Amino acid sequence: MQTNFTQGQLADPDTASSNAILRTCVHCGMCTATCPTFLLLGDELDSPRGRIYLIKDMLESGRPATEEVVRHVDRCLSCLSCMTTCPSGVNYMHLVDHARSYIQETYRRPWHERLLRHALKLSLPHPARMRLALMAARLAKPFTGLLPQGSLALRRLRAVVDLAPMHVTAARAVERPQTHQAIGARRGRVALLAGCAQQVLAPQINEATIRLLTRMGIEVVVAKGAGCCGALTHHMGMHDPAMASARANIVAWTAELDAGGLDGIVINTSGCGTTVKDYGFMFRDQPEAAAAARVSALALDITQYLSRLGYEPTRPAPDLTIAYHAACSLQHGQQVTAEPKQLLARAGFRVAIPAESHICCGSAGTYNLMQPDIADRLRDRKLAHIAAVHPDVIAAGNIGCITQLAGATPVVHTIELLDWMAGGPPPVGMGALAS
Repeated sequence: MQTNFTQGQLADPDTASSNAILRTCVHCGMCTATCPTFLLLGDELDSPRGRIYLIKDMLESGRPATEEVVRHVDRCLSCLSCMTTCPSGVNYMHLVDHARSYIQETYRRPWHERLLRHALKLSLPHPARMRLALMAARLAKPFTGLLPQGSLALRRLRAVVDLAPMHVTAARAVERPQTHQAIGARRGRVALLAGCAQQVLAPQINEATIRLLTRMGIEVVVAKGAGCCGALTHHMGMHDPAMASARANIVAWTAELDAGGLDGIVINTSGCGTTVKDYGFMFRDQPEAAAAARVSALALDITQYLSRLGYEPTRPAPDLTIAYHAACSLQHGQQVTAEPKQLLARAGFRVAIPAESHICCGSAGTYNLMQPDIADRLRDRKLAHIAAVHPDVIAAGNIGCITQLAGATPVVHTIELLDWMAGGPPPVGMGALAS
């Protein structure tokens, strides 16, 4: 694709990066075949190719973002399926991230949208605040049926309340900064990203991760000062808060690297993993560039690390069919596809892969709160495909997907099933299936 940026514009590192990305696009349109929003809406501007044209025009002109550009960019899930499909290697992730930051700087959203985005920024990355917000949402649940459906603002409010769990867990000791000693001879030492939203919504995931790793001889460090990876604000275009979160993690993990060394930085929320693996790019022109690149090089999804260790079960698996849901941030963002399925099969489960496994479930960070109509359609489509393989349990590697797909069939994290088959307790919510 030909571009026409001025030399002054190209002096900006983000614009220079976007210019290089735009020039790799050859307009082939293969990305449209795997884009969830184009699949549902059939609008070229709601495809990666269409959004690329809009972003190019916006950035080249230097003008503030228009309502049309914002509408179509906002509808993008950042599922990155287009990057898996693209034969030219267009880094759509970096391009759309730049577009979102530009929109945040130049476009004034309606007041109710600004209010919701600000509330999400203040609550989701902070576990204590998030617990309070979820408690308030829980109290509002009985009244959501009274909300009218015509307004998008009210539908967003209803989505926030509907997705809130009925029970909010207290903070768990296991996620406080500390070192969890290896059981038996030590085979390695890793840092675990305890995260933010996950430790509130499903603290059992971190507990299962620590139990399994320590039993396998791995010392697990929850580093002091590490917290939200920055993804939630990053994908809303909020550059400074995202960088501040990422910077805190880089400082915390660098201290552990220098103090006792690390074999890896293990992440069990794939949305966070995609972002941490991108720290090197995010900080490429910052004083922390070398430290950020070091951190990114050590980041591993938990299934990557378990495969490296040689995970083996210690008990026979029950007769269960597991529908494996491939989170977009894992399969497209990190290109981790085989390991989760191989580990579940090694644990003794029957693993079923639903149709359209490459298509997003509609969670996508805060997407199901900001775009509830599209998110609901994608969720229903995904659940129909999952139901067709008649699973006993759904396994996923991302807390957003687990929350989005919650329903009649139990949804658990892959690590909970692997921990169970290697001596841990049954996953929370399995009920009679665990007997």
